[in-house]
Amino acid sequence: MANHSCAGFLSFFVLVPLLMVAVESGLEFHVGGSRGWIVPAGDEAESYNRWAMRNRFHVGDSVYFKYKNDSVLVVDREAYGDCNTTDPLLAFDDGNTTFRFDRYGYFFFISGTPGHCEAGQRLIVRVMVHPEFDAAGPGPAPGLQPGGGSGSSSGSDSDFGSSSGSDTGPKRSDAAHAHVGFWAIMPGLGVVMSAVLSV
Repeated sequence: MANHSCAGFLSFFVLVPLLMVAVESGLEFHVGGSRGWIVPAGDEAESYNRWAMRNRFHVGDSVYFKYKNDSVLVVDREAYGDCNTTDPLLAFDDGNTTFRFDRYGYFFFISGTPGHCEAGQRLIVRVMVHPEFDAAGPGPAPGLQPGGGSGSSSGSDSDFGSSSGSDTGPKRSDAAHAHVGFWAIMPGLGVVMSAVLSV
């Protein structure tokens, strides 16, 4: 009987971290879709922001930028409005940039190439407060400490952006309820633990 209890505890400590990783991982959105991070043509000047408004971004999600001979700058609101590239919060020029959202609030992205931001190559992303956190009451105001960026490579789907995967996969607006908080799975863990410990 003691061996079964020991095995149950070991299973618990293996399963919980795996479940937490699955719960905390977010979606990856491809900015610009198959075209990537480029200067919009003609009447598409606000296309990046229209795309961002159609999606729901949460803490843990990321945006992926694919580009050539360009860059991605993370800036504050004022620099975004002025297309000011002189003092970015973060700068990336590797051609494959993944930026993960580590807080809720607004994130501002512009191209670092002269004239591109003014031509519409800029993006505002609003990262939503998860209902689980909203119910707990107001939290601290988000600071200007942007999430980490890193070079990465993967495919993309639609014209102005998509979530990672194929066109048949859920877009963020369809998958807004796919974010499951850790506390939502705790009752299930309790049932599993009861079953394991009773063996």
